[in-house]
Amino acid sequence: MEYSSEEWNWIEAEWAYHCFGRTAFLSPEDFRQAKAWAEQGIPPKILVDAMGVFFARRAKRPRPRAFVALSHLKKDVEKAMSFFNTISRAGEPIEFDFPLWDKVTEPLKSNPRAKVSFDIWMQIKHSAPPPESSGYLEFLDSEGRARRAFVEIVTETLGNRCISIEQKLREKLCAIDIPEGSVVWKRAWDHHFAKDVCSEFGIEWI
Repeated sequence: MEYSSEEWNWIEAEWAYHCFGRTAFLSPEDFRQAKAWAEQGIPPKILVDAMGVFFARRAKRPRPRAFVALSHLKKDVEKAMSFFNTISRAGEPIEFDFPLWDKVTEPLKSNPRAKVSFDIWMQIKHSAPPPESSGYLEFLDSEGRARRAFVEIVTETLGNRCISIEQKLREKLCAIDIPEGSVVWKRAWDHHFAKDVCSEFGIEWI
């Protein structure tokens, strides 16, 4: 698998986002690590998701290491890819332990539209075909539509509280020099905005 220039920009922008600045853009060693993962057929979204897991865990440590490298994500990438391959295996129905809806806080929890939309999204999200299959791009489109539909309901529920979330996210993306309105900006915005608004109701699984 070869990452497109847009996907490389996304990976690099996400790395800078988590490292709080442009000085954290991929080093030659980081680039070689990401290229090795690309050659192994690991989708860029797996890398982005692994970054989120790694930095969330790092933030909980009392004294996290100052130096971070993309290679530090190796276990998180392997774990995410292993799960991805498991749910992608054809002909093997799997019972998924979806995030528990009863952990969602009010008023979203009692919204029936939100519950139905969330269930649809989770069912699509956990039925991914292998990246090399002909239906993979169609799956990404379907998963994206289902996620955006749920996030739209979450956003409606938040109301004016979304304004401060949008302001903070815009400031952070501007700080790492992502051109507003660009394709990379849109991908980063959709990814982090969804995480930020959903976390307001105790949803930390995106």
